[in-house]
Amino acid sequence: MKIAIIGTGSVATGNYLPVLKEIEPSAEFVYYSRGRSKVDAAVKVFGGRACDSLAEIVARRPDVCFVLTNEAWHYEAGLPLLEAGLPRVLFEKPLVAADGQAHVSEADFHRGRELLRIAKARGSELAMMFNYRFFDQTLEARRIVAERGFGRLVNVSGQVHYACWSHCIDLVHLFGGAAETITALQGTVEHEGQGIVARDVVAAFRLAEGADGTLIGTSAMKWQHPLFELSLTFEGGRLHMRDIDGALEVLDGANRTIERYSRVRDASRWDHYGASFRKALSAYLNAVRAGTPAPVQGLDGLRELQFEAALKRSITEARPVSVQTEFPLHPTA
Repeated sequence: MKIAIIGTGSVATGNYLPVLKEIEPSAEFVYYSRGRSKVDAAVKVFGGRACDSLAEIVARRPDVCFVLTNEAWHYEAGLPLLEAGLPRVLFEKPLVAADGQAHVSEADFHRGRELLRIAKARGSELAMMFNYRFFDQTLEARRIVAERGFGRLVNVSGQVHYACWSHCIDLVHLFGGAAETITALQGTVEHEGQGIVARDVVAAFRLAEGADGTLIGTSAMKWQHPLFELSLTFEGGRLHMRDIDGALEVLDGANRTIERYSRVRDASRWDHYGASFRKALSAYLNAVRAGTPAPVQGLDGLRELQFEAALKRSITEARPVSVQTEFPLHPTA
């Protein structure tokens, strides 16, 4: 398997390449990044070949491309790969965010939709990395909902650091379907956390499958505290998910029980975070080998941008936004 890595910063060298090297040891790696020193460092540690341009990457026809640049450069880095019809291209989250992950705009949504249109036209598969789907607590939550017949999702609420924002929007979609209507407000004070400077946002929404919800996005949460909390209430029970390595609390109405699922504390939150990449990348490469669809599709990334675009329009125009009507996932013309 020939694997292209676009962007060789800390995300690539810390979360992707060690895992890819472990689960696909015979892979041939090719790299491109705007900073040649980072490419050379990746080659030295992980082996492979440095390329001087995206055109050179395309010429080598990799089986899989990972777009791991800063999110502000996702569109520019991914567009040539999709236009060239490379078979599989996976993007780090969010799919497009020209001004950073805390400032997704309507223009980002339209650019993301254009990437999906081009991928379809050229026969490329665009996939996403939403590794929070592969946290132990998420996998356990999905199993419980399916096996215990918890029924329909009724409502969801959450408080989320912007570093986890797109992931948690994706989790809302995973458990409750796409958004139908969004009404949002923005705070007046800018907060800074982990290099992210942004005002808080509060979104109230209705999902297409009937659930209602609220989400608070902020960079004011301290990094050593839980970075997100989500509560999901179903007809037959309630789930509470907390942080990267947090426990899952389950309130089971039928069994009249309160249960807590947690891992032993012999590993850090970042060990759990790294393990989610191992599971996510293993699932993705299994799909590549089998010639089956990626476990997380590009459309999932576009739905996340759709939610954020609607949220920003609601803030700007001070009104509820009909998400699917005003931001259709597929171009109308």
